This record gives sequence, C-alpha cells and structure tokens, in this order.
Amino acid sequence: MNRNLPVTDRIADGVPTGSPEEAAALIDDDATLVLSGFGRAGYPKAVPLALAASDRDLSLTVISGGSVGGEVDTALVEADAIERRFPYQATPTARTAVNDGHIAFHDRHISRLGDEVAFGHYGTPNVALVEAVAVGPDWLIPTTSVGHTPTYVHSASRLIVEVNDAQPLELQLLHDVYSRATPPNREPIPLNAPGDRIGSPRISFEPEKLEMVVRTDRPDKSYTFREPTETDEKIAANLAAFLADEVERNPLFASSVNLQFGVGSLGNALMGAFNDVDFGDRTVAYYGEVIQDGLLDMIDDDKLVSASAASLALSREGQERLFADIERYAERVIVRNADVSNNPALIDRFGVIGVNSALEVDLYGHVNSTHIAGTHVANGIGGSGDFTRNSGIGVIALGSTAKDGAIPRIVPMVPHVDHTEHDFSIIVTEQGVADLRGLAPRERADVMVSQCAHPSFQDDLRDYLERADKGGGHIPHDLTTVFDWYLD
Repeated sequence: MNRNLPVTDRIADGVPTGSPEEAAALIDDDATLVLSGFGRAGYPKAVPLALAASDRDLSLTVISGGSVGGEVDTALVEADAIERRFPYQATPTARTAVNDGHIAFHDRHISRLGDEVAFGHYGTPNVALVEAVAVGPDWLIPTTSVGHTPTYVHSASRLIVEVNDAQPLELQLLHDVYSRATPPNREPIPLNAPGDRIGSPRISFEPEKLEMVVRTDRPDKSYTFREPTETDEKIAANLAAFLADEVERNPLFASSVNLQFGVGSLGNALMGAFNDVDFGDRTVAYYGEVIQDGLLDMIDDDKLVSASAASLALSREGQERLFADIERYAERVIVRNADVSNNPALIDRFGVIGVNSALEVDLYGHVNSTHIAGTHVANGIGGSGDFTRNSGIGVIALGSTAKDGAIPRIVPMVPHVDHTEHDFSIIVTEQGVADLRGLAPRERADVMVSQCAHPSFQDDLRDYLERADKGGGHIPHDLTTVFDWYLD
C-alpha cells in the first residue's frame, strides 16, 4: 500500500467556510435533511446542535444511513425539531417520541434505502449534511463511515460539510467508494472477493452544491460493549460448534468462509468464539455492514484476511486501537458505501454466513427483530433483512428468555414479523441449535421447543401445540391463547 496520504490538507483553498450557527441558518424550517452516519459513526454533530439551540419552529425530515448519535436523535428531538425520521433511531429520546406518535418513523432495509432516497420515495432531499476528514471544491472524504453518503450527496440539491479534526486523516486509507448507474443501466458490481477494492476514497459532487464548510472536533458517540454473559458464551459456543460442522460438510464453504454479524454486544461476543474454530486452510473474511471490536481481535490473531463494511462501529478503546495503528489495519479493513456492503447480489456471490439477533422467534420460524410486544419499536431492522434473506446460511442468534428468565423469547406466534419462515435456516440459543432446513411447520415447531426453548417454558409450548393441532391446518394455531404471554 502507498503510505503517502493522497490528501494532507483538511480544507482546500477557496471553499466557503462558516460557523455551525451560520450553516444551520441555511437550512429551511421544513427541510428534508440527508445525513452521513452509520452505526453511530461518521455523522454530523455541530450543525444539528446549532439547529437544536436555534429556538426556531422546525419540522425537519431527517434521513440517515443508520443510527447516529445524540446530537441528532436526542438534541433535535428534545427541541421538537424532527417531524419525520427514516430509517433507524437508537436513542431513548427518539424511541419514546416515535412510540408516542410524535415523530413519524418508517423502518427500511438498508440495501434499498439509497435508491429509495434517490428516486424520491421520501420527497426531494434539500440539504445533505455530511461529516468529512477533508473537503475540496468538488470532493470530500468521509470519516468513520461511508454508509449512504455518496447517494445522499448526489441526490441533494445543497451540501453542508463538517470537517472533523477529531477524526484522523488516515481514515482515507480505509475508504472504497463505488458509485453505480441508475437502473435499467446499472452494471454488476465488479467485486470478486470481500477484500478487493474497486473505488476511491473520495465522494465527488458538483461544485455549486457546496454552500458551507464547518470545522468541528467532536468525536463519535462510541459503543459500549458489555462483557459477555454466561448466556452469550453458551450461544457463541453452540454457534461455533454448528459452523465448525457445517463448513466441513457443506460444499459452499469448500475453499472460503465469509462471515457477517449484526451490531451489538451479542454480535461482538459471537465474534470472539471464532478464534477457537478451526477453518482449516480456508480463507476467512468478514463481509458485513459494521466493523466492531471483535473483528479487530480476529485481524490481530490473523484469523481474517479482510473485513469489509459500511461503518466503524467501535468502542472508545476500539477507536483508539484502530487510530493508533491505522496503516496496518488498512491492509485488511475496507469501508464501503452501504449499497455495496449490503448488496443482495454480493451477499449471495460470497456465500455469506449471516448471523443476526432478534427480540423473539416463534415456533414456526418467524422473527420479530424490532417491536416489543408487537407494538413498541426498539431501534429498527437495519441490515438484518439484507443478510438474513440473501446469505448462504442465515442464522438468528438470541437468548431463550428475557428479564432474568421471566419472559420467553421462543413463542407460539410473534406479534410482529420482520423475517419470515422463508428467510433463514438456523436458530441458535444458549439451549442449542434448531436447523430448520427442509422441515415442515409441525417439524419446525417440535425442533424449536426441544432445541431452543428454555426448559421452564417447554411444557407450556407443547401444551399450546396440542391445543393448536386440534384445529388442524398447515400451520396450526390456537388463536384464543396464542398471545396470552403478552397479556400477563
């Protein structure tokens, strides 16, 4: 790799600069804002705070690539500035406003979101508000995420850039921005292996779009990963044992294994289990949407040839570790735009093993990832649908209970469906593994109870199945009692 940074000046001569307050004043009260940011990484911070403090009567539509920090989803919500929010939110303040009906929220699959914005599904974006490590008159270089930023910059008529001095210029060594044509003239993405590079560190734009550049030095809101619990460790051990057997018998993994894990403490814990899996002489890579601390461990232990994602969703310690040795990590870490990282054709091409979590799974293999008791949204579906549906092996990993064992997470029927019985193959809990491939509904239900449900709920689930079977049908249910657990 060329160790000489292509760009060494953060702000090129001649670009318009100003304060966060001056930039905020350029944004209309009812603007549709498209923001950089993905996995609480690389999102704008100073201008949203200036908007929140402006005491204006704002009714903004805010569209990000994924989750962002409290500068957007807390400060702007508390200022009553957001009317509509897409496609994800991850702060208690935003969650409460959405569930109270105060903010209109629409959850979307990440792989499709960029196109949907570009094609006007959510109105015309007025302003792209983007964080960068450097900017010129017709280009910018993102910070800790790429996400949907290239599409947002292209789609918006106006552009405001925050150049963040807290983010190292060396981040440009990680980025691989690749732009696609619009259908029906869209070409196949020429990515032949997860670790290949096909693009540029830069996002280009028309010079007349750039209205203001703001200088900031506020770091990302980093993740805090809890220590793995005993349940996490048992889930990880069950998953590792299943995959160790699967890669030996399945021709899909004859020469390589490509992994994906959902964001969060469980996903980070699951990565740790793979340091003990013997993949033989197969090449092992990560092809997902976020890079977490556990992937840095796998790189340091020489277990991964590459890690490709749309965002660096790291803890504070993980960020410091990456930034301190970024040139070495850049040999194996690639940060892409989300319509490449989550692209269904590439997930299929690489035969990804997709591992994602959920709130609950029902006896017949339907998954609720987003809505508590079917009504109150937690965060959003994120990229789990992209990977669950298109992976060579789709895995849902979760604990068998919640609230210290008081609430079952293997239930008769989920009250909200994010992934159907057709979308994945494997369920893993701390109790065991349910391989649902080739099974009819009654067979799936039996395996789910015996392999994945907690023993304290197995008898109740079997009683339910007996009642349901009296009514017959392909997927038997007793609709008079199916949701009793939610009514207690």
